[in-house]
Amino acid sequence: MDSCAAVEKELERVLTKFTAINEHSAKIIGDVLTHFIDLQKHIAGTEANAELTAGQVVILKDALSKTKEKLQRLTTDHRDLHGTVSKVGKAIDRNFVSDFTATSRTDVFTSERNIQLLNTVIAQHFYRQGMEDVADMLVKESALQHDEISIEPYADLHRTWEAIHNRDLTPALQWATHYSDKLEAKHSALEFKLHRLAFMQILSRGIEAQKEAILYARTYFAKFVHRFQKDIQSLMGTLMYLPIGIQNSPYRHLMAGEMWIEAADSFIKDACSVLGINKDSPLSVVVNAGCTALPALLNLKQVMLSRQVMGIWNGRDELPIEIDLDPDNRYHSIFACPILRQQSSEDNPPMKLICGHVISRDALNKLSSGPILKCPYCPMEQSPQDARLISF
Repeated sequence: MDSCAAVEKELERVLTKFTAINEHSAKIIGDVLTHFIDLQKHIAGTEANAELTAGQVVILKDALSKTKEKLQRLTTDHRDLHGTVSKVGKAIDRNFVSDFTATSRTDVFTSERNIQLLNTVIAQHFYRQGMEDVADMLVKESALQHDEISIEPYADLHRTWEAIHNRDLTPALQWATHYSDKLEAKHSALEFKLHRLAFMQILSRGIEAQKEAILYARTYFAKFVHRFQKDIQSLMGTLMYLPIGIQNSPYRHLMAGEMWIEAADSFIKDACSVLGINKDSPLSVVVNAGCTALPALLNLKQVMLSRQVMGIWNGRDELPIEIDLDPDNRYHSIFACPILRQQSSEDNPPMKLICGHVISRDALNKLSSGPILKCPYCPMEQSPQDARLISF
């Protein structure tokens, strides 16, 4: 944030100076233009073939001299502005890091398998965003197989999301009606929000649509009375203001564009919840997590360089510090082995014993004495081969 504040300070200086130069330049150019218009009127009063008098020549020379002086002043101001603008670039270079190679793993995308996985994730992201043409081209050029890509219903959801933004509620209402029971079980307000928008859309046509709006309310709002009684009462109150227009009433917020944005976001969130899928693509999750972790990694890089330690990543594919990615990026619990007091990893996963106790694989190997393993928490003896890997 300090880096952003430093750059913002330089930007404010540029904008302030630009505004001042703009106002000053407009005044100078206006004065010059006015002066030459007066000269033109003065000279136009003489005969066409008449020579300029000595006084008129002096006036013209004086006008040209003053004009050159003013233009020189404008050029100087413009040159000073360039110097101020260049300071913004220097502030960016001084406060931000342009080389992030020290925080990356150079060997990650050297294998063909990892490259294919990356292409798959990118293709899935394009499909989720409704960009089928781009995704199909990527699949073709990277030689991916369509059966390797889990498209799921994201493309349809995205098209419905776009339709809501375009004030078309038909696909969203059809979807909400189809999954009405599941939305009700999750206490979702999506279906009511969509019908509320449809009701207000009818009222936006004016007083001639009053009967249609009342019929719509009787048809669709009855099932929501127990949960949204006050909201429905407010919607009925809008009917009183149809003669003067909803925009001139206390209910004008119901016509605001934010209502459509909220409904579109609620649709994506609740639809993904009902279908049991993640609302964010793996690519966006990784990019957001990386952007969150990057400042900490850059600080770590500086500390390690000052101590002459090279390489942030170690051989165990772990960072030397813990980076908090906030609760939104916590998808499962983390197991810490109570024996070795170590956090589990892909190389050292948690293992469940027959007795039900859980230890890490490293602890399992250390506690094993030949074909017999005695649980450290209970007297049961068992074979190490009977332990099963578990996932949290």
